[in-house]
Amino acid sequence: MNDASPIPNDLDSFWMPFTSSRAFKAAPRLVSGAKGLYYTTVDGREVFDGTGGLWCSNAGHGHPRIIEAIQKQAAEMDFAHCFGQGHPIAFQAASRMVALAPGFDHVFFTNSGSESVDTALKIALGYHSARGEGQRRILVGRQKAYHGINFGGLSVGGIGLNKGQFGTLYPSAQHLRHTNLAENRMSKGQPETGAHLAEDLAMICETHGGHNVAAVIVEPVAGAGGVFPPPKGYLERLREICDQHGILLIFDEVITGFGRMGTPFASQHFGVKPDIFTAAKGMTNATVPMGGVFTTAKVREAFRSGPEALPDLFHGYTYSGHPLASAAAIATLDVYRDEGIFENAAKMAPIWEEMLHSFADVPDVIDIRNMGLIGAMEIDPNSSRTAPELAKKAWDIGLSFRPIGNNFAMSPPLTIDEEHIGKVKDMLTKVLR
Repeated sequence: MNDASPIPNDLDSFWMPFTSSRAFKAAPRLVSGAKGLYYTTVDGREVFDGTGGLWCSNAGHGHPRIIEAIQKQAAEMDFAHCFGQGHPIAFQAASRMVALAPGFDHVFFTNSGSESVDTALKIALGYHSARGEGQRRILVGRQKAYHGINFGGLSVGGIGLNKGQFGTLYPSAQHLRHTNLAENRMSKGQPETGAHLAEDLAMICETHGGHNVAAVIVEPVAGAGGVFPPPKGYLERLREICDQHGILLIFDEVITGFGRMGTPFASQHFGVKPDIFTAAKGMTNATVPMGGVFTTAKVREAFRSGPEALPDLFHGYTYSGHPLASAAAIATLDVYRDEGIFENAAKMAPIWEEMLHSFADVPDVIDIRNMGLIGAMEIDPNSSRTAPELAKKAWDIGLSFRPIGNNFAMSPPLTIDEEHIGKVKDMLTKVLR
C-alpha cells in the first residue's frame, strides 16, 4: 500500500454526490490542486474553473488571507457550539453579514444551502404559528427550481429527477410554472416576456385560500435547474401578491449571493425585497461549509413572544456558527471589500454576456441565457452532440463547466478579467465549432 500516492487506489469507497459511479470510474476526473481561477489535475494539467467551484469560489481558489484566517482560528479555538452559549467570532460574522443586506437584521447560520432552505421554510411556518395563523401550511416553489436536497428543499424544488427515488415529500407543496419561455430564446439578461407567470401564485391563493399559504420561495435567477433569469416585472409581481395575502416571500440566494450579480445580493440588483433569503456558497468562498438565513426584524420578533425560558426556535445544527467557518466568512468579506470583487463582477458582466452570445449562430445551440456572471447554453436535444459529451471535450482541453440535462452552465470566479474571458471564448470555440 502506498498511502502517499496522490491518486486513490480505490474509486469505489467514496459514494460520490450526483455522480454516475460507473461512468466516473471509466474516465475519472481528479484534481489535486487549486489556485486562482484554475484547478490542477493529478496528471499536472491546468483546467480553467468555469463553474467557480460549484457556483461558490467567488474570490478564486487559495486566497492567502482566507487561508491565514482559518489557520489562525484553528490554533486558537477549533470548535465551540452555540446551543445556549456562544463565542465572539460567530456574532462578529453575523454583524458583518447583515451589514451587507440593509433591512435584514438577523442571520441564522447553517452549514449549506440545503440546510439554509429547510431552515427558511421552517422559520416561515413557525412565524405564522407564532402569530396565530398556524393554518398557513402551504409552501410554494417553482418548476425547474433547485433548492437543495433536504426534504423541504426537495418538496418545493421542481426538478423531477431529484425527487423520483424518494416518494412523497412535504404534502402541502404547490408549484408555479417555470419562466423558461421559447419566445425568450437568446435574450440577453432579463427576458421581456413572462411576468404574467407570477399570476400562478394568485391562482394558488384563489384555489387553496391565500390565508392558507405560508411562503413562496424562488431563486431570483434560477441556477442549477438550467440558468433562467427572471422576466422583467416577474419578481415585482410576486412581491405584490405576497403582500396582498400576507405570504412570506423567500429568495434562495445560495447561488446569486455574494456578488454574482455585481451586488452583494440579487435582491439589491433587482430592487425587490423578500422577507427572508437564504445564502451559502460564497459566504466563505467555499473554504469551510457555511450557510445562513437572513430575516427582517418583523420575522425575527415574532419568535420572541413565547416563554422567556424556552428557545426562540426549536431548530439548529451542531456546527451553526462554527468558529472556523466564522473566521473564513469574515476574511472572505474583507477580501470582497478590499479587492473590489463585486465591482469587478459588475464590470465583467457585459463582457461575459457578449462572449456567450457570440455563439448564438452555432447550429446546435438553441438558447443562450445569462445574468451577471452566470451563463448557460442549451443544446438541441435532437443534436448528435450532448452537453455531457461537450463537457468531456472541454475538460480535455482545459475548461470545466457544468452539464445540466441538455444545457451546460458556467459561473466563473468573480475575479475573472477580459483576458480570462477571451481564453474561455477560445476554448468554447474549440468545443462548439
